[in-house]
Amino acid sequence: MLCTWIRNIARISKTTKCYPIGEQIRYIRALKRVQSDFIVPPEQSDVAQHHEPTEKTLAEPNEKQNNAVALDFGIREAHVPTFNLAAHVNNSKTLQQLLSLGVNLHSIERRKGLGQFVLKLDFEENVKPYLTFLADQGISPDDFGKMITKNPLIFKEDLDDLQTRVDYMKSKRFSIEALQRIFTKNPYWLMYSTKRIDRRLGYFQKEFHLSGHDLRLLATKEPRLITFNMEHIRKSVFTLREEMGFSNKELQTLVVHSPRLMMIPPDDLVERFSYVHNDMGLSHAQIIQCPELLASREFRLRERHEFLKLLGRAQYDPQKDLYISPSEIVQGNNFYFVRNVAKSDLETFDLFLKTR
Repeated sequence: MLCTWIRNIARISKTTKCYPIGEQIRYIRALKRVQSDFIVPPEQSDVAQHHEPTEKTLAEPNEKQNNAVALDFGIREAHVPTFNLAAHVNNSKTLQQLLSLGVNLHSIERRKGLGQFVLKLDFEENVKPYLTFLADQGISPDDFGKMITKNPLIFKEDLDDLQTRVDYMKSKRFSIEALQRIFTKNPYWLMYSTKRIDRRLGYFQKEFHLSGHDLRLLATKEPRLITFNMEHIRKSVFTLREEMGFSNKELQTLVVHSPRLMMIPPDDLVERFSYVHNDMGLSHAQIIQCPELLASREFRLRERHEFLKLLGRAQYDPQKDLYISPSEIVQGNNFYFVRNVAKSDLETFDLFLKTR
């Protein structure tokens, strides 16, 4: 009987996989650890939620400190909002009257302090007397708007001083028509005292050896030049005389016929002269006859000259056939140039510009 029981146990142990007690316990514990990695018990979840604010409160001081450092740009001036005259138009008769004259209030308010100055003006007391003064000088009411837009500070000047400046101009034999053009094209002229204007006119007359007639012609043709920056003018004179090689006589002719050249940056003048003189082959005498060449941009001169050269028409010698006046190169738009000067069509010119 006992032998039979032992044989049965041996048979079962061969056919059935049995684990010792210790191994089974370790196996069960391993299963529990695996489940705990994927499933958070309710108790642990509550604990995690309870400790999260504590961690956040510990981090808040550091975050605030970092933000303070990141946003610390130093002491800066407060932003000053732009002054808007449009917001006061409905309540200001002066602004309404200025608008009716054609004054550009937006242009005025963009300049520092002028918006507040204009807003404080009373039309009857501070504006109307000046309009009467301008009308007495023969200036058309249609030009009042442009003049005031450019120089609203004229209302700060004393009317007696303005009249003295006009009388000075008349004493220099400026005609009524000349004064109208000067004050309209350059409203800042009236801001200059008679002494300053006299010094400016004296400089141009002495520097370029101008007669009284030529001086008046110069001032009337380009009124802005008389009140232009003197340092710039001196540099332009040096460039034209020393760097480009124009004689005093040539410089006199150049300034009287094209005074705007004196207002162009000297470096641009040198660039244009270099191309006209060296690449196009024009002499000083030809440039004097066509000073508008120096007033045209270099890339425009290059485009048109090279197109004429491609067509075999870049011929600027009046003694030869197919002569083209240099002044015609800078006249009109591209359509005019192509049809009347190059004797070609706009499609060919556009194709040339794309392939050059």
